[in-house]
Order: sequence, then structure tokens, then C-alpha cells
Amino acid sequence: MSARPTGARPGPRELGVVVGDLPTGPVNAITDVAGVRVGHTTLHEGERLHTGVTAVVPDALGAGPGRRRSLPGGLFVGNGFGKLVGATQLEQLGTIETPVVLTATLSAFRAADALVTHVLALPGYEEVRSLNPLVGETNDGYLSDIRARPITADHVLAALDGATAGPVAQGCVGAGAGTSALGYKGGIGTSSRRVEVAGATRTVGALVQSNFSGTLTVQGVPMPAADLLGTPSISSAGPRAEEMDEVPKGSGVPEGNSCMIVVATDAPLDARRLERVARRAVFAMGRVGSDFSHGSGDYGLAFTTADPADRLLPDDALNPLFAATMDAVEEALLASVLTAVTTVGHRGTEHGVPHDALLARLRAAGALPGR
Repeated sequence: MSARPTGARPGPRELGVVVGDLPTGPVNAITDVAGVRVGHTTLHEGERLHTGVTAVVPDALGAGPGRRRSLPGGLFVGNGFGKLVGATQLEQLGTIETPVVLTATLSAFRAADALVTHVLALPGYEEVRSLNPLVGETNDGYLSDIRARPITADHVLAALDGATAGPVAQGCVGAGAGTSALGYKGGIGTSSRRVEVAGATRTVGALVQSNFSGTLTVQGVPMPAADLLGTPSISSAGPRAEEMDEVPKGSGVPEGNSCMIVVATDAPLDARRLERVARRAVFAMGRVGSDFSHGSGDYGLAFTTADPADRLLPDDALNPLFAATMDAVEEALLASVLTAVTTVGHRGTEHGVPHDALLARLRAAGALPGR
């Protein structure tokens, strides 16, 4: 089912690209997991700023009746060239204590402070003296003036307070406003799957912030920017990260090369099993053409909203959840690129994927029916 906001470019399914054979949730988004909301704050200011904040908010967290101070969580680091605030406690204790906020690299630390402000202000948190904020990031410094660090506490609080259930805006919004991926303009993408596990229907939802290098691959068919756009490809990993400050403006080399993936589920899993789910989320990047470069911060974070009284799923029942995760993440990654629009930025331009050329190549390869 389509959940494309008015005015956005079509996503994979609207173009006829269907990943796997599992059904999606009602809006094909991470918000199909009951009690999970998403909010964006987006900054587009001329060519200088394209950045923002995206917040994934589990309603189960809190101090009121039926809420909990923490949820089981798992983390998998595909490559650690990143600044995931709160990662060590998540890895050691296997819990998340706050919503998950995504933003630009140099704004992650201000965002963490704002996230702490948000949670400490909630009813029931008056005596809390320790809190582990979770803030992920990718580097949007090719299209946005990242050194300006324009994200303020108000931007973060607006994303958190404005988080809603239902359809999720995708593409050049929130933390994906200035990102680049696979030779094209990247962004925010989301998808979900429903699957039968141990006699019950469970939902898996994924949201991604794509900003990594490689060659876009759809249904197994490579889509190099050099071919589809008729311009030199910028999908290579580029210079070493320590050399990035020496890259001249307009060089055609995007900064960043990272990906944040957030997976939510209502399946009863503990931290160890959620870490296994998070691994599959990062593995799915290979399906869309990631080259997993040295300078890429590739993180999978998974949490569950399941009732803690529910019996944990055994390991030998997890295969359907693994399949659902990989399909949802693959579609979310494709959506993040296919819904993004051409953006003229601080140091250059990133182009949206030309849909007609992409569909023509898929049909020529037999990956889509001809028409």
C-alpha cells in the first residue's frame, strides 16, 4: 500500500519494484509497528543548508501506566566510522532508554543534549540522574554547510514533539535532507513487513538514513550514475576521510559514506536476538550495492515494543524475522534514493535517480515486465 506524502516522488512499489513476497503493513513504514511514531524537522536554506532531524519515538518508553523506562535493544556495527551517541551502553546493557534521533555528524552532540532535555522533562522523570541518549548521524557536508552546525535544541524538540503514527515522509526530509547515496541523492526511507512467527503475526519496520557509497542496484541490476545520468559517477568511496578537508568545492566527491538503520518490531526478543536482527539490517545494504568503504559508519539498531511478559521466541524461530528485516531494509534503502529529488548544495549537486531510465534498464534486464 502506498504511503507517499503529497508532492513526493514515487517510491519503489509505485514504480513496480517489489522487494520479496512478504506483505507490508498498512502504510509500509516503521510506524506499522504499533506504538512507534516518526517526526522530522527539515532545514533547506538556499544552497548552503540541507540538513535536519529525524526522530523515531516508541510510545512504550516513559514513566506512566503501561510504560517502561527501557526497551530491549540490539546494536550491530558493520563499520565503526561514525559517532553513534549512546552506543556503548546499548551494547553492554542491551536496552534503549530514549527515542532514537538521527541528524548530521557535527550536530549529533547538540541533538543528544536536546534529547536529554526532552526526556528529563517528561512526567515521572523528575528524579532521574542518569540517561543514555541515542543519536545517530551521517555526514551531509557535501550538500550542506556542516561546520555551521545549524541544528538547535528547538529543531530536535520539534521532531520529537511532532512525531506521528501513519505515513512517513521520505526522501529529502529530516536527517536525509542533505545526504548522498549510491551515486545519487540519498535521504530517509522506510518500509515494513508482516510475517508469521511461532503461530503469531508479527510486524517488522525499518527506517534508514542513507549516505553511503557504492553502485545503486535494483532487483539485482546495477544502475551506475554514469549510465543513468550520463555524467561521471560519484559512487566511489572517494578520498580517505582524513583528506576530506582538502577536497575542493565542486569536486564531485560527496562526503560521508554512512548509513543509519533503525529496526522496530513487536516480536518478543531479548537483546541478543535483537543484535542478530540488527546484523541482518546491515547485511541488506549489500543488496542495494553498498561497497562498505573504510569511511562508512554502518549501524543497525533494533528494538522491540513487545510486552515483557511475552515468552521469548526461540532462536530456531527467527528465520521469518530475519527475512522480514532484510526485505524491509532493502526496500527502505531503495525508497530513500528513489523518492529523493535533485539538490543543489554547498559544495556541489546530487541528482535524483531518473525513474524512466531506471525502469527501462530493469525491463531490458528482464527484472520488470515490458510494456
